[in-house]
Amino acid sequence: MRRTGPVPLGRGGLRRRARREWLLALAATIVLAAGQAVAAPAPSSQAPSQAPSQVIDDRVREIASDLRCVVCQNLSVADSPSDLAKEMRNLVRELVEQGKSRQEIEAYFVSRYGEFVLLAPPKQGFNLLVWVLPFLALALGAGGVYLVARRWAARPAEEPPPVDPEYLKRVQRELKEREGGAA
Repeated sequence: MRRTGPVPLGRGGLRRRARREWLLALAATIVLAAGQAVAAPAPSSQAPSQAPSQVIDDRVREIASDLRCVVCQNLSVADSPSDLAKEMRNLVRELVEQGKSRQEIEAYFVSRYGEFVLLAPPKQGFNLLVWVLPFLALALGAGGVYLVARRWAARPAEEPPPVDPEYLKRVQRELKEREGGAA
C-alpha cells in the first residue's frame, strides 16, 4: 500500500531541507547584489564632471537673480523668459567662466544699462533715500498716531452747554405729569 500525501521526513530530513532553502536564499542574494554592482555606473565617473558645472550654474543663477531684465522690468534675468534675458544669462555664464567676480559682472551690466539693471539699488548716495525713506515714513506715521491718540485721551471732558432755565422747568413738569398720569 502506498501512502498519498506528504512523505514524512526522517530524523535529519527537516534540517537538511531548511539548510538547502537557506543556501538558495543566500545564493540568490549574492547574485542580485553582484548584478546591481555590475549594472551601476562607477560613482567617480560622473561626479567630477558635474560638480564644476553645478557650481557655475548656481553662481550664474545667483548673479542673474539680482539683475533686472530690461525688457520685462519686473522680473530678474534669471526668471525672465525673454530672448534678451537669455542672452544676458549666457553673458553672465561666460563672465563667470572667465573668473570674473560678482562685483565685476554687476559693474559690467551697470556700465551698459545703468543702475536700473540692478534689482536692489546700491545703498549709497541718492539711492540711500530709497532704503531709508520707507522706514522714516513709518516711524513718523507711528509718532503722529501716538501724538493724536495722546491728545485725544488727555482732552478734558466737555461740559454740557448751558440750558435755558425756562426750558428745564418745562421738561421737569412734563416728566412729572407723565409719571403721575401713569401711576
